[in-house]
Amino acid sequence: MGTQMKKGVLEMCILFQLKGNELYGYELMKVIRQHFPDVYEGSVYTILRRLNAEGYTEITMRDSHNGPPRKYYRITEKGKEYLAQMIDEWHSIVKSVVSFGIPLE
Repeated sequence: MGTQMKKGVLEMCILFQLKGNELYGYELMKVIRQHFPDVYEGSVYTILRRLNAEGYTEITMRDSHNGPPRKYYRITEKGKEYLAQMIDEWHSIVKSVVSFGIPLE
């Protein structure tokens, strides 16, 4: 999968994970790596910084029992709207690919 396409898919997956959970970076990284084992940690953090800068996520600092405070990420209303748009686009892409006769599996 091309780099730009993978970044878009990762962005959608990150926001989807945050839709129902407030997670700190490393926790989110572990979830992403379960499904995308070849993704570099730095890529996930770069996406998180950009999503936050664009207002799609918010950060809350919380104390940790095992070290320094952690940044917890939460999706915003703007992020939920953006995620819904991304999911609609994803479904459209998948539908187009299937219409070519390309199997999904």
